[in-house]
Order: sequence, then C-alpha cells, then structure tokens
Amino acid sequence: MNSPGTSKKRSSQLGISDLQVSKVCLGTMTFGEQNSEAEAHNQLDYALERGVNFIDTAEMYPVMPRAETQGRTERYIGSWLKKTGKRSDIILATKVAGPSRGMGWIRKGENDLNAANIRAALETSLQRLQTDYIDLYQLHWPSRNAPIFGQKQFDPTLERPCTTIAETLAVLTELVNEGKIRHIGVSNETSWGVSEFIKQAERQNTSRIIAIQNAYSLVNRGFEQGLDETCFRENVGLLAYSPLAFGRLTNKYADDAHAAGRLNLFPATWSPRYMRPEVAVACQRYATLARAHGMSPATMALAWCHSRWFIASTIIGATNLAQLKENIDAFDVELLSSVNLCVSVPLC
Repeated sequence: MNSPGTSKKRSSQLGISDLQVSKVCLGTMTFGEQNSEAEAHNQLDYALERGVNFIDTAEMYPVMPRAETQGRTERYIGSWLKKTGKRSDIILATKVAGPSRGMGWIRKGENDLNAANIRAALETSLQRLQTDYIDLYQLHWPSRNAPIFGQKQFDPTLERPCTTIAETLAVLTELVNEGKIRHIGVSNETSWGVSEFIKQAERQNTSRIIAIQNAYSLVNRGFEQGLDETCFRENVGLLAYSPLAFGRLTNKYADDAHAAGRLNLFPATWSPRYMRPEVAVACQRYATLARAHGMSPATMALAWCHSRWFIASTIIGATNLAQLKENIDAFDVELLSSVNLCVSVPLC
C-alpha cells in the first residue's frame, strides 16, 4: 500500500556543513561503461530538472574498473558541466581511491591516502571534471585493514602498513584551505573509523568529516549495527549507496536470468555479498510483498530507504531514463505502517 508523500522534505543539511543536498543523489558509475557520453548528459539533465542537485562520482569510475576506462565518468560529467554551465547548480562529490594493488593503473598500483597520492588524485579529478573545486571530497575506502566490501568481521591477521588518519586529515585540510575542496567525507568506513576521524580532527584542529558513504539497503543493514548511533552523535550524514543491492532488489534477475545488469555483465568480479543464495531468496520475498501492495520492487526498496531517519541522501544509479524516472519517483511514495518489511535475511 502506498500514498503520495506530499510533505516529504526534498533536501537535508549534510552533517555540520552548510550543504543542502537533495534527498536523492545521482550516482554515476555506469557513465563510460554501460552509458555513453550522450546518455550520461541526458541523465544529468533529467536529474537536475527533477530537483536533484547532488552528483556523486569517483576517480576510479566507471565500473567495472579497467585501465582503458578509468576516469571516463569524471570526464563525462566535466563535459556536461562545460556544455551547460551548471556548476553552481549542483553539489559535486568525488572520491580518491585507497590502497588498490588490484588496480595498477591508478598511480602504478601504489595508491594510498597520503599527501602525494591525494594531491595527485585531486588534481586529475579537477581536470577531468573541468572545475576548480569539489564540494565533497571522499576517501573511497580506508588505508588501514578494515572489514569492508562484504567482509563481516575484522581480521587482525590482515594487518598491513597504512597511512594514519592524522596524516590524511592534514593534507585534506591543506586542500580545504587552498579552496580546492569545500568539505570532506569517508566511504566504506566503520564505527571506529568515524570516531577516529572525529577525534583526530578535534585533536589537530583540522577539517572534520561531514558524511559517510556506505552500502545500505533492505538486505544490507550493517549500518544499523552501531554506525547509526556513532553518526547521530557525531552529526555525520549517511549517503546510502547500492540501495537496490546491485539490482537484486528490483527482482529483475529472478524475473529474467539473462537480464541486463552488472551481476550478469561482470559475474566473476562483483562482491559475493549480492550473489549469496539467501540474499536472492530475500529479494524475491520483498518483490512479492511490493507487488502485493501495487508497487514495483524497486519503488518499495527505494521508498523504504527514503523513510529511514539517518539517511541524508540515497544514491541512485540507472542505465536509462526510464529507470532513472522510476527511481526518482520512488521518493514520492510513502510506505504506510500496514506494510510489514520484516523479511529475515543475514546481513550481506
């Protein structure tokens, strides 16, 4: 059952910053792999027309990451900004890759979150995006050993040399002072990581993180295991990525085993968290529930994310305008209390 959400807030203040971001953020990692430059521009035009002012990208995009395409996503956004002159109309977020030995084409595979790497990454992102500043610059994943990308538990045997959070904050603060970055954030972080970033910022009087970009969906609710309280008390906004669980929650792979999408295009390379049998079963049950209440599975999954009190903005992605329209429209759906979304599934 659903009804129009006529009183929903369309934007939110991001952490302690002055940024007012739309509750829907356009994710762009398909630009340059699954989407052409013209298609990317059409998506950006449409999102802006629908009130989306928040665009998220990364230096390593598009996905799947390849040497031949790396940086293409930012270039497509940059050519759109040059063509439209809309830079002042959007809040632009991008990310610097953490240690990436599997991606030797990014700074020869020696990437880390130290001064040399962050400065090199930012300068090339600014060039590709054809802008002189980034509104939100994010650390794509930690330098240190941490349980991320579907790893459920911390494993101390995986410890490795890393750049300290204090060192990373020092260079980010320099870049803020230089006017190249307005605000900073983290991604794929833990409760300890968020707390340490806050502690070190207070100790060194450096820039403070305002946002965390982590996976969150009906079948991936790990954020609720302590990070929700940490971010509430420290005023760090959640930017929820993969709200459709790489398309699983649309049920398209159950409806058509050969459906176009990342899990079929790149079956051997995606994280196993979305390939687990129990996740597929839970998604099918959610799809049945959505359809029983007159909604598409995607609409229900996104409307549920929009309803969560701790989400500052939900990052959506699409490969065509029809998908993008459905995803943005989902914000206008208000789930009523009679819709029980308690489907048992292990955290993925």
